[in-house]
Amino acid sequence: MRIIDSFRLDGRVAVVTGAGKGIGEGIAVGLAEAGADLALVARTRADLERVAETIRAGGRRAIAVPCDLADVAAIPATVRQIVDAYGRIDILVNCAGIQRRMTVLEATVEGWEQVINTNLRSVYFMTQAAGKVMVEQRRGKIISIASMTAYRGFHMISPYGISKAGIANFTRYLAVEWAPYNIQANAIAPGWIRTPMTAQMGEDRIRWVCEHVPQGQFGSPRDVAGLAVFLASPAADYITGQTIPVDGGFLAGNPWPTTSSQP
Repeated sequence: MRIIDSFRLDGRVAVVTGAGKGIGEGIAVGLAEAGADLALVARTRADLERVAETIRAGGRRAIAVPCDLADVAAIPATVRQIVDAYGRIDILVNCAGIQRRMTVLEATVEGWEQVINTNLRSVYFMTQAAGKVMVEQRRGKIISIASMTAYRGFHMISPYGISKAGIANFTRYLAVEWAPYNIQANAIAPGWIRTPMTAQMGEDRIRWVCEHVPQGQFGSPRDVAGLAVFLASPAADYITGQTIPVDGGFLAGNPWPTTSSQP
């Protein structure tokens, strides 16, 4: 196989959770452009159908599978529906996630559980369900979306950061436990990416981000999708257990301020 061909995903079936918008949408479309057929999972059917139409217009198959993954009891039926439609699952991208702003002193059990159940518990059990299919196939790729908050603390989002640190650690456990089945597990840690979530940020916070990211700007979902396609492809068959940042250099360090008005 030529090295360029090892980046293709022709004949593969990919499941992307959180596929209705933002990073999940970008990854789903990117995988389709590389040749994969898609099963799109999220809570809102209208969002999924919109993304599915984009993928079909590009010549690949796509099905919408609405599911609230925070309800882990619904996950096995969701996976069965996908297997019934395609006969296999080659790639799972765990992208569904939420954020709730709260300080540690103000946090509630309800708020904590909303974040942890969606961002971590659902990933664990979605991976378990899809992993059973991959184990039988003796092949699979699992890509989970972590965050730079797994590495650095930020104000008022501790449950989110804790859930994403859990994703990074879960990825290492998967890499070790499922290596005998030819399953590779990796995670992506995005920095600030232009999504509906970051669109809610105020001007002062947006300015702070651009001043502290070495590349001086937000990334796009396509920036994350490129790495996801690579990790899902045969080109990454010897990479597993890693969490890779896509953050414009933020975790590498911060530039010096150039004016006295900068923080």
